[in-house]
Amino acid sequence: MDNFIVSARKYRPSTFETVVGQQHITGTLKNAIKNNQLAQAFLFCGPRGVGKTTCARILAKTINCQQLTTEVEACGVCDSCRSFQQGNSFSIHELDAASNNSVDDIRSLIEQVRIPPQTGKYKIYIIDEVHMLSTQAFNAFLKTLEEPPTYAIFILATTEKHKILPTILSRCQIFDFNRIKIEHIAQHLANIAAKEGVAYDSDGLHLIAQKADGGLRDALSMFDQIVSFSNKNVNYQAVIDNLNILDYDYYFKLTDAILEENAASALVIFDEILLNGFDGNHFINGLASHFRNLLVGKDASTLKLLEVSENIRARYLEQSQQTTVGLLLSALNIANQCEINYRTSKNQRLQVELALLKMCHIKTAVQFSSATNDNLNRQEPEKKKPDAAVTETPSVSKQEPLNPSPQKEYPGDVEKVENERETPQPTKVKIPSFKDIKLSSSIPNLNDVFKDKKEDDPNAEPEYIMGAERQSFDYENFMKVWHAYADQAKATNKITLFTLMTANAPKLRDDHKIEVIVENAIQENLLTISKIEILNDLRVKLKNFAIDLIPVQVESNVVRKPYTNQEKYQAMLAKNPLVEKLRQDFNLGFD
Repeated sequence: MDNFIVSARKYRPSTFETVVGQQHITGTLKNAIKNNQLAQAFLFCGPRGVGKTTCARILAKTINCQQLTTEVEACGVCDSCRSFQQGNSFSIHELDAASNNSVDDIRSLIEQVRIPPQTGKYKIYIIDEVHMLSTQAFNAFLKTLEEPPTYAIFILATTEKHKILPTILSRCQIFDFNRIKIEHIAQHLANIAAKEGVAYDSDGLHLIAQKADGGLRDALSMFDQIVSFSNKNVNYQAVIDNLNILDYDYYFKLTDAILEENAASALVIFDEILLNGFDGNHFINGLASHFRNLLVGKDASTLKLLEVSENIRARYLEQSQQTTVGLLLSALNIANQCEINYRTSKNQRLQVELALLKMCHIKTAVQFSSATNDNLNRQEPEKKKPDAAVTETPSVSKQEPLNPSPQKEYPGDVEKVENERETPQPTKVKIPSFKDIKLSSSIPNLNDVFKDKKEDDPNAEPEYIMGAERQSFDYENFMKVWHAYADQAKATNKITLFTLMTANAPKLRDDHKIEVIVENAIQENLLTISKIEILNDLRVKLKNFAIDLIPVQVESNVVRKPYTNQEKYQAMLAKNPLVEKLRQDFNLGFD
């Protein structure tokens, strides 16, 4: 049996033309060789598996090639090219800085640089993972890197440029390698599959490319694994089964359940996902990405941001037409909040299920909010106008006593006005378009417990509408609820919020607006972040949904308590100047 060679080695590019997805770098290097403008040191940096070492080897081989082609590529047949391909070139040296990172290793390298090349024009040193060199090794390498012999060229490669000394960076030409695009990786895998006689479909190759996260070497490793798993049939289902990827179908079915407000179906789908061994955090991340793709598919100008195959793209376009922008934005907000709370939650499954329930009731919440806003905006019609019409009836009859027809028709007009005043007009809810939508602070509160929808008589007046209660309350009851929430914040280690709520007594205005005193911008920002949760508690317990919080900044001439550590230190220093000497002697900080 022949020795198997992995695809990452077998199909490693050997010329600039075959490098995948780094044309901006290969073009620059070819022009530098053509114009004889080679620097003495190059630094190739970027993520893993994007072609840094490969380009370094191609550059080294091309520089010493004795018969360059018209496209500025190595010929591959001269003595220099053949010796490099066989691994016994005396002019091209590779050094792994991860295992040769000491000062002695760099000194040995410097001694070798002094010897001119035996064959070829240049002596080239490729140092891989150069960020692993110690600080002393970097310093020993500085002089040689800045002023090497005319025949010496250094090519450094690293995945962590920030770990390299600035003095080294300033002596190199820096080339930043990009992550390879999904379509480029999928096309490269398709070419390899055709050469190897492997059956494939585009959906499966796109999944491999997405899982590789821009690294071609990772994509080739997964490709070899799936070829063995599926017996040379790389299809969509084989990739999902082997790489432990959540199927697109789950997200599409879950979105359909959200659109139908079918909470039971959504919970069943999530349970099936957990039974298949997937993590809840992985699921909620994928669901957020799915909503993002649907939002991208709403506009023709953003379709290019969908990095999926054509079949999946068509499904996204179809489902995006069934959703509204408001629903997708609310669902993304819920998914993002669930992801934040997932790691710290003791019942992580409940966090995801609660998020799914909120998503399934987005439509109901939006309808309730729209109906409430319409009821507030549509106040009772003015009662004086019909009365004025009635009082004008005698004057009309006096001016035209010989014509009885206006007197007979006018009471009918008055009755018509009375009927129009008493008959409620149907409320029209306008669905915002993609361009007209505006985000504001009046977002419906999805943290409230959604009530089951009742199928009552459509002509009957509803007993209760969420957000429509306006019960009055006194200041004493308000302060009880206010301090109860402050104690709850203290019990959950929200000490800053507890201090804000108890430092100064809030003021209750006649229009149920609450003025909260804030002493600085930090407290005002904290109140803005916690405003929704505080209002939810106050509105429910006091049964008044007109309550609102208004931050009031204290005047500058009012002496306030020190808040930050710096302010506390300044206050102590004003009382006792020796505190500064104590801080300097013991090298103390403000934390």
